[in-house]
Amino acid sequence: MNLFALLSLVAMLLVLFAALRFRGRIFAAFVLVLLGLQTATGALLAPEGGLALLPIGALHATVYAHLLALVWARMRSPAWRWLVSVPAHLVLGGSFLALPWTVGAWMGVPLPFSYAPWLVSLLGLLHSLWMPETQVEIVLDGGDRGPRLRRHRSPRDRSATPLRIVQISDPHLGPWMSEARLARICARAVARGPDLIVLTGDFLTMESNRDPDALGRALRPLSALEGRVFACLGNHDLEALDTVRRGLGAAGIRLLVDEAASVETAAGRVQILGADFRWRRRREHLEGLVRAHPRREGELRLLLLHDPSAFRLLPPGLAGEETLVLSGHTHGGQLGLVSLGLRITVLWPLFRFPDHGLFARGVDRLYVHRGTGHYGFPLRLGVPAEQSLLRIHRLELPATLHGSSLDGPANEPAAPHPDLPDDAAA
Repeated sequence: MNLFALLSLVAMLLVLFAALRFRGRIFAAFVLVLLGLQTATGALLAPEGGLALLPIGALHATVYAHLLALVWARMRSPAWRWLVSVPAHLVLGGSFLALPWTVGAWMGVPLPFSYAPWLVSLLGLLHSLWMPETQVEIVLDGGDRGPRLRRHRSPRDRSATPLRIVQISDPHLGPWMSEARLARICARAVARGPDLIVLTGDFLTMESNRDPDALGRALRPLSALEGRVFACLGNHDLEALDTVRRGLGAAGIRLLVDEAASVETAAGRVQILGADFRWRRRREHLEGLVRAHPRREGELRLLLLHDPSAFRLLPPGLAGEETLVLSGHTHGGQLGLVSLGLRITVLWPLFRFPDHGLFARGVDRLYVHRGTGHYGFPLRLGVPAEQSLLRIHRLELPATLHGSSLDGPANEPAAPHPDLPDDAAA
C-alpha cells in the first residue's frame, strides 16, 4: 500500500468514527459508501508521484473534509463552500463516473484516459451553476391525449392574456445554493412581474435544516408579492417541517398542505391546490384531496404536487375539466443531454418516470420543473437548473372540440408506460 492510499484509509476511518459517534449508524453508512468509493478510486488511480500528486491530493482531501464537516452540519461561509464543499462535489462526481476505470485498475486491466471522468465532472460543475432564464408556453386546449402518461407538445394556439407563473422548485439551500444566491433568484422572479409565484417543495439540505431563519432570509424578496406566492411540501421538508413553515411564513408565502386557495389575476381567477407529501397510500390521499376541494366554476385549476410520479394516481380529468399540475422533485433527471437541446435524461427512457417538461394524461397536463438547485448526486450533468416564466394559455374551445387534441388525433397510440407501484417514490 502506497502512502497516498494509507493516508486516505486513515482519513476515512477518522471520518467514519466521528460520523458513528456523533450522528449515528445511518449517517455513518452514508459516509462509508461515499468514502469507500473515493478511497478506492484514489488508491487505484492516483499517480505514484510527481508534481501532479499535490493538486490531486488536495482535491482528494476536500471530500474527507466536507463529509467530516457534515457531522456537524450547518451553513458554511462562502470561503468554505468554494474551497471545500464545491471541489468535494466535483471530485465525488468524477469518482462515481470513474467506476469502470477503478474496477479495471483493480483487475489489472487499466483503461486509457483515466482523467476523462473528472473532465466530465468539471462540465457538470458548470451545469450545476448555470441557470438560464427561459420562457415556456403551456396551452390547455382540452384535448384528450389518452389514458397513458406521455410527453406532450402544446399546440401553437395562444390566448390573449396568459397566466404568468414563475415556479421555484427544489432550491435545496446548502453547498450549491447559498442564502445570497437564492435571494437573487427570488428577486429575479419578482422582477419578471408574474401573476403568481409557486414553490413546489424541497427547500433545505442537512446543512440548512438546523438554522431556523436561513430559509426566511433567502426567500425574503418574495414578500414583495405577498398574497400571490404559494408553496407545497416536498419529501425533504418533512425532515425539518417547523423550519420550513417558519421560513415560508417569514417571507409571506402561503403554504398549502392539502388546502386550496383562490386568487384573482389578470388572466382570471385561479384555484390553487397544494398537496401534502406522502410516501404511502398516495392514491387515496389524492382522491380525498380532490373530493375535499372540488373545482370552482370558471377558475383555472392548478395543483402543486412535488413528486410527478403521483400524477398518474390523480382521478382523470379532475371533475371534467383539465387541471395543470406543477411538480419538481426530479431535478430534471439531473443526468442527461438537455444542454444539447435533447429531452433525454436517465429517468424517462429507462423508467418512464416524468423527468422534465410537459406531459399529458387525458385532458390533464403536468409540468415538471428541472429544479432551482439539486441534492443527492453530487452534480448536474447535461441538465441545467431552471429559471422559467410559465405562460399558461387557456383556450375556449367549442364543445365539438372537447375530447380531441388540437395537435394530433385523440386516438393516437400512447407510448408504452409500465405502471410504477402505487407507493413508488424517488
